[in-house]
Amino acid sequence: MPPTRVEPATRADLFSLFEALAIDHQTVEHRPVYTVDEGRDLKVGMPGGHSKNLFLKDKKGALYLAVAWCDTAVDLVGLGKALGAKGRLSFGRPELMSDTLGVIPGAVTPFALINETARAIREVVLDRTLLQYEKVWFHPLENSATTGLGVEDMLKFIRHCGFEPRIIDLCAPLAADA
Repeated sequence: MPPTRVEPATRADLFSLFEALAIDHQTVEHRPVYTVDEGRDLKVGMPGGHSKNLFLKDKKGALYLAVAWCDTAVDLVGLGKALGAKGRLSFGRPELMSDTLGVIPGAVTPFALINETARAIREVVLDRTLLQYEKVWFHPLENSATTGLGVEDMLKFIRHCGFEPRIIDLCAPLAADA
């Protein structure tokens, strides 16, 4: 008998969970965007911290989600060392990302942690720079909208999903104060 396929959460599922957790949020609809640069013009009307989200794996197959401020130059070599990754970190294949996070390339988001399959993620890493903003913005499981919420609510959501995020300066993950 084939394994039961778990359907990824929808935006409605995400917003229902936000309601259950008393998380205030705002969503802006827009054209689909696949990269940080493609959406720069849209961010003007959404004050706060915008992200780039990296689905990473090490040589042994351990998976990581790094949530960085959109303009952080992420030091992947240093991050791998800081996390104790086996070998060099690389970007996970799109198929692995979709199977794990339930989203398409261009829609990677910490909100994908709502999916049961995301339990395969070893660690969630947040960029300290992103957390300096009052409001942070992510795709709500699809890249045709962006949802903003307070930093404390984002942390509440991630913890509810079973992860204790590690907060690191992703541009210098091995710095003494990281």
